[in-house]
Amino acid sequence: MFQEIIFPVTFGLALFLFGMKIMEAALHAWAGPKLMRFLHTTTRTPWTGMLSSTFITAILQSSTAITVMTIGLVNAGLLSYARTLGVILGGNIGTCITTELIALNIAKLGVPMLIVSLLLWAGAVLGDEMLPAYVKRKFPLLLPLQFSALAAAGFSLVMIAIRMMQSIGPALEARGAIDWLLEHATGSLLWGAVAGAVLTAIIHSSAAVVAMTMGLVGSGALPVELGIAMVIGSNVGTCVTALIAAIGGTRPGQFVAWSHVILNVLGAALFLPLTPWLEAAVNWLSSDLSGQIAHTQTIFNVVSSLLALPFCYLPVWSRLDHSGSDAAQALPPAKPI
Repeated sequence: MFQEIIFPVTFGLALFLFGMKIMEAALHAWAGPKLMRFLHTTTRTPWTGMLSSTFITAILQSSTAITVMTIGLVNAGLLSYARTLGVILGGNIGTCITTELIALNIAKLGVPMLIVSLLLWAGAVLGDEMLPAYVKRKFPLLLPLQFSALAAAGFSLVMIAIRMMQSIGPALEARGAIDWLLEHATGSLLWGAVAGAVLTAIIHSSAAVVAMTMGLVGSGALPVELGIAMVIGSNVGTCVTALIAAIGGTRPGQFVAWSHVILNVLGAALFLPLTPWLEAAVNWLSSDLSGQIAHTQTIFNVVSSLLALPFCYLPVWSRLDHSGSDAAQALPPAKPI
């Protein structure tokens, strides 16, 4: 049992999170400061805030990081609460890029991609150490190459972890674990949603839970309907990190965290009864079972955000934090990127 289930799950999950953190850190170090200035200048309306946040989250590969940084900016008085509403919506959309990339079934390329990216990174580091300063000034590509190679290495670790977690499907089925899960979920997909929410709250990564669900559904160990319920629940569980980040913060910062919770809870309440229709929709989009789970995540976040967007224009939000709005307006204009 240890070699077939426990080790692949624990090591695979740890490797997945490690790869995600490497990818996030490399991309953030490369483009993070510029993207934050870009975010500040493009949040004047909820629509532009949603678009810019979608773009930044897709690059940094972490909606949690965007949400936590947004709470920090609000707590520091650098952004008003009203200007963060679009950011929250866009963060949920941008994070779907990870699962859609995983759905491309390129997991078998994980090891070759890791080797190539590490060789590129090592070459960039050696070049940075050995080349004369005037050459590096004339061709300032070595530092971006280092960060992009590290990001690619992180993504390749994610691919390797996916294949590792996929391998537990037959062992779970042989031991009756899947039958037990299906028995408890029969007639109520709420159980599956709760399982997805709890798992995500524990490991602080909806992407990891969605990836694990994709692996189990792709191997035939879980039915698509239950996988969809777990994906919906994972979007609720990811709110825990935002709530933790808001502890001890300002009132507007806590509003940001709770807005994130309300958006995802209402979205889950809307989509969970529609699971059969959602299953039919993703089945029409793709015949690949793992891809269907990834498309579920995308549809959930895009539709939920677009439905919530008109409510972001209500004037009541601007009145909730006059001091935050005044502080944001008093800031000097952000420097152009």
